[in-house]
Amino acid sequence: MRRYFFKISFKGTDFHGWQTQPNATSVQETIETCLAQLFSNTTFSIVGCGRTDTGVHAKNYFFHVDFLDSIDEGNLKNTLNKVLPKSIVVLDVFQVDSALHARFNAKLRTYRYFIHQEKEPFLSEFSWFMRKPIDLNRMNEAAQYLIGKHDFASFAKSHSDVTNTFCEVSFAEWKFEGSQLVFEIRANRFLRNMVRAIVGTLLEVGYKKLSPDSIPEIMLLKSRQAAALSVPAEGLFLWEITY
Repeated sequence: MRRYFFKISFKGTDFHGWQTQPNATSVQETIETCLAQLFSNTTFSIVGCGRTDTGVHAKNYFFHVDFLDSIDEGNLKNTLNKVLPKSIVVLDVFQVDSALHARFNAKLRTYRYFIHQEKEPFLSEFSWFMRKPIDLNRMNEAAQYLIGKHDFASFAKSHSDVTNTFCEVSFAEWKFEGSQLVFEIRANRFLRNMVRAIVGTLLEVGYKKLSPDSIPEIMLLKSRQAAALSVPAEGLFLWEITY
């Protein structure tokens, strides 16, 4: 058995997230179907580096799959790209040690959330249009309270199937990139809906509806109702995975 990592990008608009689920189109199911098509209807079960919510995009995403024999990485990359829909692209294929796991060996995950404040038709699927004036300094002050190991239950989707809601955040910052406002956050793991809930809450700080030091209080309450509403999915990207 030989294990291969695949590095891909995908546009999440067309999918109900990464993970296969009943009666919904997922990125995982789409790739497995295409692999089966290329390998004479062999059944594949691929393992991704993590879940993504419906509509969320991935700039860099990794999954692994085991093959009985060696493969031609370049040829497989090219042929798989030919059969995949245009919303998924394979960037690289490479063999790894059989013990390396796409999900469990990922050390850091980085997400970015994009906002544009002037109407722009070419950004509508990849950035959230939000007009309100915001205070970037207040939001960055609030974001620093996220750094460290904390219980992020207040920012997690209710009734998620996890027993541990602690995450260790190593970086969280707002900045402008050209005309877009970008929030970047890096952590060892993320809970379902966590980034979108954090962005929504930090924006409330930027609107001056919450104070920057309200973030620790919200985390201590361990209740999704304590944080603000989640922002839309179209602005969110899984940006980088570090092994």
